Amino acid sequence: MKLQSKQENYHGRIKMYIEKINGPEDVKKLSVEEMTQLAEEMRTALLTRASIHGGHFGPNFGMVEATIALHYVFSSPKDKMVFDVSHQTYPHKMLTGRKDAYLYEEHYDDVSGYSNPHESEHDHFTIGHTSTSVSLACGLAKARDLKHEKYNVIAVIGDGSLSGGEALEGLDYAAELNGNLIILVNDNDMSIAENHGGLYQNLKLLRDTKGQAECNLFKAMGLDYIYIDEGNDVASLIEGFEKVKDTKKAVVVHIRTQKGKGYLPAEKDKETWHYSGPFHMDTGKPLVEEVSEDYSDVTVKYLLDKMKKDPTVVAITSGTPTVLGFTADKRKEAGSQFVDVGIAEETAVALASGIAANGGKPIWGVYSSFVQRTYDQISQDLCINGNAATMVVYWGTVYGMNDVTHLGLYDIAMLSNIPNLVYLAPTTKEEYLAMLDWSMEQTKHPVAIRTPGSTMISDGKEVTKDFSKINTYEITQKGSKAALIGLGTFYSLAKEVAAEIEAKTGTKATVINPYYITGIDQAMLEDLKKDHDVVVTLEDGILDGGFGEKIARFYGNSNVKVLNFGLKKEFLDRYNVEDVLKANHLTKDQIVADILSTL
Repeated sequence: MKLQSKQENYHGRIKMYIEKINGPEDVKKLSVEEMTQLAEEMRTALLTRASIHGGHFGPNFGMVEATIALHYVFSSPKDKMVFDVSHQTYPHKMLTGRKDAYLYEEHYDDVSGYSNPHESEHDHFTIGHTSTSVSLACGLAKARDLKHEKYNVIAVIGDGSLSGGEALEGLDYAAELNGNLIILVNDNDMSIAENHGGLYQNLKLLRDTKGQAECNLFKAMGLDYIYIDEGNDVASLIEGFEKVKDTKKAVVVHIRTQKGKGYLPAEKDKETWHYSGPFHMDTGKPLVEEVSEDYSDVTVKYLLDKMKKDPTVVAITSGTPTVLGFTADKRKEAGSQFVDVGIAEETAVALASGIAANGGKPIWGVYSSFVQRTYDQISQDLCINGNAATMVVYWGTVYGMNDVTHLGLYDIAMLSNIPNLVYLAPTTKEEYLAMLDWSMEQTKHPVAIRTPGSTMISDGKEVTKDFSKINTYEITQKGSKAALIGLGTFYSLAKEVAAEIEAKTGTKATVINPYYITGIDQAMLEDLKKDHDVVVTLEDGILDGGFGEKIARFYGNSNVKVLNFGLKKEFLDRYNVEDVLKANHLTKDQIVADILSTL
């Protein structure tokens, strides 16, 4: 087996200190020289695993030595470490009893990619969203002090995460904590892509002066501060950590590290190697080349063309530029018409509202999982003011990211109940582009567009629909008895169910593409009462507060039965899509059986 040969090579070329590490207590037995060797072993293990399994690459490679030093100086789990966003937790997991998940393929899925207290007493929170560690650590420290206990609390946060508002709020409070708190700032001069924002000028100044600059963001906020320039040197890190151990107040330890350290392709191209799928170790090339066009590709092509024709068009991202397809070359092409605000979704929405209010044409791209981070701004700053900004939501689907911290199942319920917002659900590439163009040219509504999940469908059909006629659905197949309303991704499923019903009963079912998530077509729904016994809704999200419930409420006092198909409200984690669909009665055969039982 190919894997086995990799493992044999791995075991054969190094002395396996890592095999002897069953917990942090074993790290404390090592010399500096041995810990340096351990770091190389850990990188080799991380590289081998990532090449087969994929995962967050660059952040973990840069944090190996710092994690070893942390566990050498401090005593986890009594001393509590909180890792921001969890992108750098793999070395921590390796040193806290979970090394097999990084050494042997049969155990690769024993752990999640994020901090997880269900896995280990050394993890204190399930964390997958950024900028949270300082505030969470402040909470742990406050509870400790209220209980008159003594131990260290360490918040680990990357420089990219510092742009998030919660991180700055946490730093602000930390100065008044009046108790032990160590804030480890892992500064590799990168977020996912390059950093954006004024605070990074100060971080650069601090790096350039080795922490000696008079202008110091952290000191200005009332925090003690030390700087470690050799953030990938175990001895330097141990010396620095020993200085702050058992501190009586909040202190920032600012370390300079190298993202992707130890693997040349990742050192050269830090953005691409933030996260990787499986790849060839020798070349860094993906095992499977992505050749199919996706909605990010379609969006950036559309926007760059539109930018050339209209200088008021501006694309906005919040730390994830490729969500809209803006790779480094595309960002350069767009120039000032592309803005990345850093990891600051709240600012992205407010910025878009301001641009729209002053005659610009902003579009903000965001993954569904991160919409919740700026719910208030969408409601207050954007929708109350009715400004015509465009928001494109990606991976809002059961087919998207499946970690518990990154689920894309809740955006329909969140966004569709905000007044003034028009939330659209295209089913094809052509519909998406038509919606996008309408949204960016109209001036009456804030608009969100939910890109379909799964593989992009392109049917080549010209879209002539007038989207300004809000909440008007389209009957794509006229039938009787049963009407199927398939929203977005699940429109294709609705067509499949209709075909099966006709095959089994000889009766055509009505199929409807609703387009609009945020409202109902009362005239169409009323007309269905004439010759339909059951109306079925299919939505790629949770049912509670979702699209289907609006339809059910409309028919509540009528003789028409309503069946709502979607997902139940729960926190899923690393799920198999087919299992989840089956558990929620979302397979074609299950839906057909349920419909036929009502007729």
